[in-house]
Amino acid sequence: MGFLILPMLFYIGRHFQRPELKNTKKQLFSGITYERIILKQPRPVVIHITFIDLKVPGIKVFVTPPINQESQGTRARTTSDFLQEFKLQLAINANYFYPFHENTPWDYYPRIGDTVNTIGQAISNGKFYGKVNENWFVSCITKNTVKIIKSGNCPNGTLQGVTGTEILVMDGKPRKTDSTHNIQEKPYSRVVIATNKNGDKLWLIAVDGKQPLYSEGLTNPELTNFLIKLGVDKALNLDGGGSTTLVMENNGQPKLLNSPIHTHIPMRERPVANHIGFYFQKK
Repeated sequence: MGFLILPMLFYIGRHFQRPELKNTKKQLFSGITYERIILKQPRPVVIHITFIDLKVPGIKVFVTPPINQESQGTRARTTSDFLQEFKLQLAINANYFYPFHENTPWDYYPRIGDTVNTIGQAISNGKFYGKVNENWFVSCITKNTVKIIKSGNCPNGTLQGVTGTEILVMDGKPRKTDSTHNIQEKPYSRVVIATNKNGDKLWLIAVDGKQPLYSEGLTNPELTNFLIKLGVDKALNLDGGGSTTLVMENNGQPKLLNSPIHTHIPMRERPVANHIGFYFQKK
């Protein structure tokens, strides 16, 4: 009987580790602000917003590097591992990736260290990797400016870049999404990178989902409306679902800001192909 009770207690305990259902706003680091918004309608939803002012001196951006200079693949890492390995202050998951499967809590791929490939282009410190998908949009970062463009291919000289499936907001207006994505009309965990018109201010949005009574997620149209009210100029949809993970550095250790749900277990992180991170260079 004990073999049945212990896993149940473990699973229940994870629920109590999730972020508090309380609206919160605070400055994490110089130029980086975090806000947690709790919605009760049309269903329970927890939204995490990180605002980054790229004009603040010392803020730098970094994307997960490939295995080596010749490789097009990466080693799967959790977002917390990425943040800690590269001594970052903030990180979120980025591109969709393959191969992937999630059958049970013990039968899934990738695991930490496995070789995976990004879907779409990624760029780390000027190193381009991943196959370009011309129908997707890419977020291109050069110095402290971000541009979200169609063609799936950042221009030469781009230092960091990640690719998403579709653009939700363009020039401050909703953009009709691709109806071939069957998850867009149902509530879901979602990740978005968004910019202002000048590209010098950045939002990272993580919407928790797949957790009844806590946070069931948003549809793409609902998320788009939320982004319009937030005042973004462009917003790009990145990998969501069980990949959705937002992490900050706290006294040298990673701290989850949201509630990821890998293999249906709350607060369990999924190893993913790449991430976008930020660090603050102190003088």
